Amino acid sequence: MKSIRVATCQFPIEAEIRRNRRHILRQIDTAAVGGADVVHFPECALSGYAGVDIPDCAAIDWDELLSATRDIQAAAKQHGVHVLLGSTHQLSEGNRPHNSIYVIDSRGRIANRYDKRFCTGLDGRRPTMDLSHYSPGNRMVTFRVRGIICGVLICYDYRFPELYRELSAAGVKVIFQSFHNARGTVVEDQQYNIWKTIVPSTMSCRAAENHFWISANNSTARPSRWGSFAVRPDGQITGKLPLHKPGVLLTDMVLDPTFFDAPGPWRERAMTGQLHSGTLTEDPRSTDTRCL
Repeated sequence: MKSIRVATCQFPIEAEIRRNRRHILRQIDTAAVGGADVVHFPECALSGYAGVDIPDCAAIDWDELLSATRDIQAAAKQHGVHVLLGSTHQLSEGNRPHNSIYVIDSRGRIANRYDKRFCTGLDGRRPTMDLSHYSPGNRMVTFRVRGIICGVLICYDYRFPELYRELSAAGVKVIFQSFHNARGTVVEDQQYNIWKTIVPSTMSCRAAENHFWISANNSTARPSRWGSFAVRPDGQITGKLPLHKPGVLLTDMVLDPTFFDAPGPWRERAMTGQLHSGTLTEDPRSTDTRCL
């Protein structure tokens, strides 16, 4: 059976790129010693998250960010691991940057980049939401590791099951989902404490709907809403890191066909529009919906 070893990483993301870089390089070393094939970091792990860790993207030192990214590419090459790096991708002058995950391959090259498609919108109450700072992306990203097709999503994307169906149709078996549900105010923590339950339960649902493995990680900056975790294709959370502590969770993601897959017999048909199971019966008592 095909498998990959995934390192799901968390640390307290800060405004200072140099501090984030230090955490990332240290955790790449730890993951490599543990035999990881892929090292996965949270949303905006290197750059800091605009409106949360930093006031806005104008606060980013782009030269420093580029230099730090190159250091991380060099570490990926040195250790022969793939690195999924949350950061901010600068666009041309006058355009807001992307909230992105760089797919760095085991040779240290940027093989692809996923740009967060569903950026949170302005609602008049929380002016620091994504669209104040970032431009949304518009494309799916997949890549292969050890013959396994993998996909990437970011945070609020998890609210849209259509994205997972799109990835499922592309043959994806492992999802890397980077979050940043941390460093809010006390009021926000009370208002949005549903994140503590809705994120793990939604990730379990998305995994079981599509028979994916999922690596989901988060910043540990206080207050962090939940610790990073991994989900197997039957929806079970297989491992979880503690709140507010840097850590690396190693998971062997094995494509085991014996994992329970309740919708499996009908998934492909449902995805093509056949929203029922079996053969329909031609019977007037079936078509007459007002009869007893």
